[in-house]
Amino acid sequence: MDNVLDFTPAFAITTGQWNYSFTALRKTKECVISIPTFGMLDKVVGIGTCSGADTDKFTKFKFTPVKGKIVKAPLIKECLANIECKVVDIVNKHNIVVLEAVAAYFDTSRKEKRTVHAVGDVHLS
Repeated sequence: MDNVLDFTPAFAITTGQWNYSFTALRKTKECVISIPTFGMLDKVVGIGTCSGADTDKFTKFKFTPVKGKIVKAPLIKECLANIECKVVDIVNKHNIVVLEAVAAYFDTSRKEKRTVHAVGDVHLS
């Protein structure tokens, strides 16, 4: 990982009590948003169809955890970019988690720079 960027954007995600990640976000107040490349599409789909409650996703999908500079949650070495985030608010009525980015990393050595984005209804673009 290289090229630490200095910025403080905010993200909002929706989730809920049914989601293991929501419970983890409430407990730890931090996370990492990892940006996969198009070549990781099969792993992205696999990750989205199992739960961290009963699956070690790093082991199952052969990812390498990398220690972040600020948060305890690991970065994913195989991803094109990683963003360390702190939870700054949770809107309980709508299960919205507001995150503030505290550090970001972009792997400039990667040849593949096309990314994968979920559009919310199990379709990927």
